[in-house]
Amino acid sequence: MTELRKFSLIKYFFASAMLALFCAITWKSNANSTYGFEIYSTLTRDTIKPEKKDPNLVLKISPSQSSADTLPKKTRDTIAKSLTAGGDSILQKVDTFSLKLSKDSLDAPLQYEAEDSAVILVKEKKITLYGKAKTTYTDVIVTAPQISLDQENDLLSAISSRDSAGELITRVHFEQGANKFDADSFQFNTKSQKGLIKNTITTQDEMFVHGETVKKVDANTYFIKNARFTTCNLDEPHFDFLTGRMKVINNKVAISGPTHPEFEGVPIPIYLPFGYFPLTKGRHSGLLPPQFTTNQDFGLGLEGLGYYKVLNENYDVTLRGNIYSYGGWSVNLLPSYRKRYKYNGAFNLSLQHTKFNFKGDPDYNLIKTFNIYWNHSVDQRARPGTSFSANVNAGSTKYNQYIPNNPNRNFQNRLNSSIAYSKTWKDKPYNLTLSANHTQNNADRLVSLTIPDAGFTVNTIYPFQRKDIIGSPKWYEKLGIGYNGTLRNQVSFYDTGHVQLKQIIDTLQWGAQHRIPISLSLPPVGPFLVSPSISYEEKWLGFTFRRKWNDAKKKVDTVINKGIYTDRQVAFGVGFNTSIYGTYVFKHSSIKAIRHVVRPSFSFNYRPDLSKKHYYTTRVNTAGDYRQFSEFEGTLFGGYSMGSFGGISFGVDNNLEMKWKSRKDTSSAEPKRVRLIDGFGFNTGYNFIADSFKLSPLQLYFRSVLFEKVNLTAQATVDPYNVGPTGNPVDRFVWQGGRFTPGRLTGGSVSLSTDFRSKPKDPEKDKQNKKSAASAMTDPSLLGDQERLQDYMRRNPAEFVDFNIPWTISLSFSLYFSKVLKPDYSGYQNEFNANTSFNTSFSLTPKWNFTTNGYYDFKTWKIQTFTMSISREMHCWQMSIGVTPIGQYRFFNITINPKSSILQDLRINRTRTFYNY
Repeated sequence: MTELRKFSLIKYFFASAMLALFCAITWKSNANSTYGFEIYSTLTRDTIKPEKKDPNLVLKISPSQSSADTLPKKTRDTIAKSLTAGGDSILQKVDTFSLKLSKDSLDAPLQYEAEDSAVILVKEKKITLYGKAKTTYTDVIVTAPQISLDQENDLLSAISSRDSAGELITRVHFEQGANKFDADSFQFNTKSQKGLIKNTITTQDEMFVHGETVKKVDANTYFIKNARFTTCNLDEPHFDFLTGRMKVINNKVAISGPTHPEFEGVPIPIYLPFGYFPLTKGRHSGLLPPQFTTNQDFGLGLEGLGYYKVLNENYDVTLRGNIYSYGGWSVNLLPSYRKRYKYNGAFNLSLQHTKFNFKGDPDYNLIKTFNIYWNHSVDQRARPGTSFSANVNAGSTKYNQYIPNNPNRNFQNRLNSSIAYSKTWKDKPYNLTLSANHTQNNADRLVSLTIPDAGFTVNTIYPFQRKDIIGSPKWYEKLGIGYNGTLRNQVSFYDTGHVQLKQIIDTLQWGAQHRIPISLSLPPVGPFLVSPSISYEEKWLGFTFRRKWNDAKKKVDTVINKGIYTDRQVAFGVGFNTSIYGTYVFKHSSIKAIRHVVRPSFSFNYRPDLSKKHYYTTRVNTAGDYRQFSEFEGTLFGGYSMGSFGGISFGVDNNLEMKWKSRKDTSSAEPKRVRLIDGFGFNTGYNFIADSFKLSPLQLYFRSVLFEKVNLTAQATVDPYNVGPTGNPVDRFVWQGGRFTPGRLTGGSVSLSTDFRSKPKDPEKDKQNKKSAASAMTDPSLLGDQERLQDYMRRNPAEFVDFNIPWTISLSFSLYFSKVLKPDYSGYQNEFNANTSFNTSFSLTPKWNFTTNGYYDFKTWKIQTFTMSISREMHCWQMSIGVTPIGQYRFFNITINPKSSILQDLRINRTRTFYNY
């Protein structure tokens, strides 16, 4: 059955009429509404960078003007038309647009990023970043696990992350200019630049400062509560200095209240009422703390007490002194100077006042000594063509003997000095050299001064050479002539402590030497290079020295005549030299080939006898033996040899090279070139016109670097003539008489040195150490104190052990021998001297190192000095024990010191010294 409904026509008609009336009233009206746009839920988004905005959309903001007042009429019309047009045209290009900024807006862009997410709370004006968050605002850079920006209060906050056990995983890192620190949390006001930091660690130069609470009041000033400062770079340092409050002004100074040290968390009851720590980079004046020591002969002492003063950016001076309870003392004055791109240098003036025992004792002794050290160098860019340098090391002959705890200086008998000036004329062949030299032998106390030593050189010039050479040069255009001249003055005296100026002047010697070489380069003759030459030499000498037999006294008297004497020599020659190559190729071997290079040379020479008149023969003993001498014996330059020479000089030089390829190398790799012998050969000559002794002594030499590690140098002189009963040479070859021998060995030397070291544990650290050492040695500010530092390193090698190198071995050996005339002229005697030195360093464990060094003299068959030490690496500290049981000074010391340079004087040292009379 179908359901029936009622239908009301009046109801529908009334509703339609009301709708038509409403549309008629509102069809020209605008719909306006006011609402608040708020987002209270979190917004999680990706960190993908948004697309770049249209560059044509320019928004200019002027805080001092409002938009209603500043919009031009044309612009307002344009905006109105755009609004009525609808669609996307509302973002059309606008030439000018000004907005008035809010007072709480940032004055610079804030850049931020996060690995996890970013939460924006629009109503509270807050942004929170999660996961490796980083913000950059002006010069402030913050990285942390979580960062929050509160724009309403101008606060930037960051906190670290912890694991479930409460242990720190990642700390907050803050950077502002040169300021850097890590902390648990911090708050930073972007307007006032103030901040509050919790549990922070910051670095000032080599110092690490731990603070429980740090208040940052401006960009460079901090106040720290419960501060710990140390040079140990661990979160839980092995040692530190604890203070309740501290103020730090970045790169200037740190000031603390009462301070006491702690070791491994154990407080040490040693308090300082306050602390003042300069943090200024570069040089600054201050006291230099001393080191306490004991000495058997000098008593108790303080060493190294002094003061460092910076005069200005170019000059500074250091004063150090040692004082001992027995009355001895020493003072070192070390001024240094430098001017960038000009020059740098340093002085070291040392005075020693050494006392043994007390006045009135029978063995009382007072020794006054001094030493002067000066180093000066000039930058070549300052004055091109001109140079000046100085390296002076002079003083009392007994100065080194009385330096305590320094075997190297105690046995250093040779001192040398040189001050040199040179001038080279631009586009000219002239060179001028002026120098002053000093040589001192502390063993026999002989001092020699050469003031001045002048040299003038004219480089080879070619007078017949055309200015514009077209085609091949003529043979006569290669004719060259030069000049070498030397003028020298020298005084010698013995340092007896009572030398007078008159005695020094009496020893004055002078001399000059001139040499004019003429050379000509001819075209090769087959495989030979031909070089003719002519040379003229002349010497000016200041005295003659003659011996004369005294029958009455039965001895040889000497006579010295002062004046101006000359000796000259002329030589003519033509030389030939060539090279011969030979290569032997190996098959199926790691050695691919060996090449032998032979360089023979010989020359024809003629030298007339112009010096015969300067030689004489005199009786030398009661046996009636006679010897021949030169009257210029003992002069600065000596005389030329007697007799004419007309013959040949010849020699052969050789070297050996090998090409080697490891079986592990690829087939495309090039064989490695190895030098087996750098050079070996001989030189000699034969005089055809001599009456006797026609064959010259044979000069042998050998030099090589064995296995690229061992440096070997050897040379020898072999005399082919025999000797008579008195030891004098006779005109008879040594191989005559039925025996074969190349000759008599009359002199020679052998030198060996090597240095082995293991590979460094950390190659990059090894490179940094070498670079730092090189820069320290060339730093002008360290020149004044350089010698003292080197002496300290030699005395205390255990404090400078490189634990990055597991082991090193350095060895050297020297042998010298010669035949010298006996004092009584009865013949020749052999003089022999040999020595060896060694230096070793072994890491017994990664933390323990054992070091030895010594010097052995084969002439006395005794160890002259020996030092051994053991070192313990303790992260930020180092302990060393050194013992020297042999030598003039025998001592031992125990030292515990921080490794940081700023705490180098904070050491615990115990030293005992014993002197061998």
